[in-house]
Amino acid sequence: MLTPKGLTFDTPAVYRIGVQGFLDKSWSDRMNGVDIRVRNRRDKAPVTVLIGHFIDQAALAGVLNTLYDLGFPLLKVELLEAQPIAKGSHP
Repeated sequence: MLTPKGLTFDTPAVYRIGVQGFLDKSWSDRMNGVDIRVRNRRDKAPVTVLIGHFIDQAALAGVLNTLYDLGFPLLKVELLEAQPIAKGSHP
């Protein structure tokens, strides 16, 4: 399990988001340029997985809010890689 030290609200990071339903890949540009993949499951609703780099958690929250506004039930949000910023530097 990834538990980076020093994770803050403004830490750039890569997240994987899972939602129930089909989200077309054309939404990528409106969702921070994330990679969008849909998995069709036999006899179940499809699952859309979005993976992307977010400059901070506000950007992540923006995508999550858009998914909510579009009516997609959230299944999972997973931190894949954090990129802590060295003290004294700016993103």
